[in-house]
Amino acid sequence: MANFKKVLAGSLALCLAGSVLTACGDKDGESGSGGKGGSGGKGGSSYTYSEAANKKAQEVGDLKQQKADRIEQTAEGSDTSKKQLKIYTWNDEFKNRLRAYYSKYDKDASGMTGEVDDQGNYIVGEHEYLTDGTEIVWVTTPSADNAYQNKLDTDLAAQAGSDDKIDMFLIEADYALKYVNGPYVMPVSELGITDDELADQYQYTKDVVTDSNGTLEGVSWQATPGLFAYRRDIAKEVLGTDDPTEVQAAVADWTKFDETAAKMKEAGYQMLSSFDDSYRTFSNNVSHAWVNSNMEIVIDDTFFTWIDQTKNYTDNGYNNKTSLWDDQWCADQSSAGKVFGFFYSTWGIDFTLKGYAGDDLFGQWAVCPGPQAYFWGGTWMCAADGTDNADTVADIMRELTCNKDNMVAITNGTQDYTNTISGMNEVAADFASDFLGGQNHIALFSEAAPKIDASKLGPYDQGLNESFQAAMKDYYLGNTATVEDAIANFYKAAVEKYPELKVPTE
Repeated sequence: MANFKKVLAGSLALCLAGSVLTACGDKDGESGSGGKGGSGGKGGSSYTYSEAANKKAQEVGDLKQQKADRIEQTAEGSDTSKKQLKIYTWNDEFKNRLRAYYSKYDKDASGMTGEVDDQGNYIVGEHEYLTDGTEIVWVTTPSADNAYQNKLDTDLAAQAGSDDKIDMFLIEADYALKYVNGPYVMPVSELGITDDELADQYQYTKDVVTDSNGTLEGVSWQATPGLFAYRRDIAKEVLGTDDPTEVQAAVADWTKFDETAAKMKEAGYQMLSSFDDSYRTFSNNVSHAWVNSNMEIVIDDTFFTWIDQTKNYTDNGYNNKTSLWDDQWCADQSSAGKVFGFFYSTWGIDFTLKGYAGDDLFGQWAVCPGPQAYFWGGTWMCAADGTDNADTVADIMRELTCNKDNMVAITNGTQDYTNTISGMNEVAADFASDFLGGQNHIALFSEAAPKIDASKLGPYDQGLNESFQAAMKDYYLGNTATVEDAIANFYKAAVEKYPELKVPTE
């Protein structure tokens, strides 16, 4: 198969222009694994993206979206709107944090008894209230296929002229810049929250939601450094130990990680479950953002290293050919699974892995740093410009992100890693997770968190990451003959999702 030197970007652009995407590349060519079967760390991929395109990304610079002017609010909230706190989100994570840790949440009036459902979410009544009688109205839209953003965009656009106000909305790192540089967010300073109140938070959590004018537009209760979570019982059987330090030695870089994957396969296990499990360790270590200031999509070489690794793992049975969040991926985290490990950031331990592991594997999971430092996700609270409950929004932000004692309580209660440097250092000095067999994983997170670099994030990350992974899945499964075909399909999906973006021509 021809390598990706200089001609790929131009040839794909021509294929797109001619609408003959499936004809790009040689159908009878090699599969693209290159026979190398290794990922070998950054730069070790057998696919080298257009040198001209990567050079251009560096010369032109990453996309720096400019702050949009705020929209004049032409309508006041109705009496009903003022008595309702309307919050937009995509899942139940923030709901659980608010219900359990906000002091003015009225548990009795909301019908909260402390019981949880089979997903670990608190069971509440049909209506929820704060202690002053304000009703909480949740507007929940799943995030897949940009559905949450589309709903948020539509409703925020109507905010200025509506008497039914959105008060707060949640955003993720993958698209934070889109909103903090948009016209619909009230700066944190206008809520009365000061720099001194935010001084104990990790800097990257503030950088993610700082607009192009240097104004802070949101806050988060969590930081999200990532680790590698592994099954203790499988580690003992295959590696002869479940000690995190010794297991780390077996996965300390990608060469060792691949060697351990081969051992797992020989013993009847898979190293990873899905095509996507290692993705964040690569996507959070890129040299430039997805989109440059010419509005061109430029694929970082690091992504081709991920392609190389995942094709190798798929062909050799080192993964279970699942996709992130599908039923088999979830089941692979239980005792019925044969998967050694998963890459998870802080929220994943309690919010995801613990639930899927069940009682059978309680105490049978552990974590280690893994081959690369990375972060995954995080949730930020933004005040919607025009909110008619600004004081309440500010109070929630203070209690859930600026109150050290409260955040330490969240960590002790949920094992979520919270956004208080001094608090997490204190917890890290003496912490033991029963779920992780007594391990102090907070200490590992506290070492990793200061290393997080969020400088390569951009406003299109969620949609482009999803489209890229989907296109590559077809390649791994053999539905797409070559990497060139898959990349062409990715570009097609990307420009359909974001018509303002362009495919690089050189």
